[in-house]
Amino acid sequence: MPSLGVSRSHWPVVAWIRLKLPFRPPPMTLMPGIAPPPDPPLDILVPNPVATDPRKRVFAFELEKEEWVVRLVWDADDPDLLEAECRAPLYGQRLPRSDVPKFWAVVKELVAPLGPLPVESADPRP
Repeated sequence: MPSLGVSRSHWPVVAWIRLKLPFRPPPMTLMPGIAPPPDPPLDILVPNPVATDPRKRVFAFELEKEEWVVRLVWDADDPDLLEAECRAPLYGQRLPRSDVPKFWAVVKELVAPLGPLPVESADPRP
């Protein structure tokens, strides 16, 4: 899973989840032309520019925990998915099995305003 935008943490991604967002109708246009781009699904998401493509609209949020960072990323070009990354100072290894449920619990808490979301893919799965 490619990481979009620029993370404040330079730690590697040791676990990730891709969540399917609920259907949202396309924005209505009052005048002929192209519809405006969709808004991010959560208020906590802030613009996170992509240095290599300034036209790309990526939004992110980072939450620091004691031993790792949870990062939510939403790309306006793929508005049906919300990605969550767990970044930790674990080089060449994955998130320990004992921490996977903790990571998932933090993600569930952050996306709670959207309701329960189906998991499209994840690594590792609990």
